[in-house]
Amino acid sequence: MRISEMTTVNSMDEMSKIQDKSLVRSQAYIDGKWVDARSSKTFEVTDPATLQKIGTVADMDAPDVQKAVDAASRAFESWKTTTAKQRSVLLRKWYDLIIENSKDLARLMTLESGKPIGEATGEVAYGASFIEWFGEEAKRAYGDVIPSPIGGSRMVVMKQPVGVVGIITPYNFPNAMITRKVGAALAAGCTVVVRPAHETPFSALALCELAERAGIPPGVINLVTCSGENTPAVGKELTTNTAIRKVSFTGSTSVGKLLMGQAASTMKKVSMELGGNAPFIVFEDADLQRAAEQLIGCKFRNSGQTCVCANRVYVHESVYD
Repeated sequence: MRISEMTTVNSMDEMSKIQDKSLVRSQAYIDGKWVDARSSKTFEVTDPATLQKIGTVADMDAPDVQKAVDAASRAFESWKTTTAKQRSVLLRKWYDLIIENSKDLARLMTLESGKPIGEATGEVAYGASFIEWFGEEAKRAYGDVIPSPIGGSRMVVMKQPVGVVGIITPYNFPNAMITRKVGAALAAGCTVVVRPAHETPFSALALCELAERAGIPPGVINLVTCSGENTPAVGKELTTNTAIRKVSFTGSTSVGKLLMGQAASTMKKVSMELGGNAPFIVFEDADLQRAAEQLIGCKFRNSGQTCVCANRVYVHESVYD
């Protein structure tokens, strides 16, 4: 086909092909309710492949985050008392719903992130696997008995949920980065406040819709969407609010340093997956054809937007050409 004969894609037409329209949400999710921003402001989300607008989403700010944290704190009081079995059952229901709606979730992800539909479909399955895994691991949060150095005493370790967790995720894996963090937190008995990337909020909101259908109680999962302009204020609230006991972040090293510094003001626990500096190393006994194929796949996977995409290549001098 000649370029002049190529059909122009209309992103809104593609959006209309999503079968379950209730998965496409434009409001934030706080305390089991779909809510607008306090300011009533919204921001546009565009299809990076066409640069066409595909929708608008609530533009939350710091006071909105405070409401979400308050909701998560209230919900934590009852959620932490649920049994591992109860949490496992709910997470399994959530997993099943994600799999059942995988086609719609993949199409939504492709439209907001630009990744090919095949890769988006793979990510939905990959993301769901975290919910499945942590749902099973919820029942294995074993404690321990430690030999005591003092006679007549016993030392016992009990694992308990830390509290409300603030979660900040990137745009490159808009489904899996949510499920990997939220699945672990919920399995442990924690509640969460999530801020998804402003480029890809629809995937995160669709996951909240499915979590609600699965029966996860109000306030256990809260999700605040915001524009790039409001991101610093939202991030600061998540890292400094005293009700949040832990912060989980995936993103760049520079932003990670900033967030860790803010979290230190209230001595929060932090888990961070920061941007790497990934070398691709070819040894002298390597299969060069296979190495070249793997290098291309590694470098251009997800359009080069992954933490482990090769950004420099080292080749042994005996096979370097």
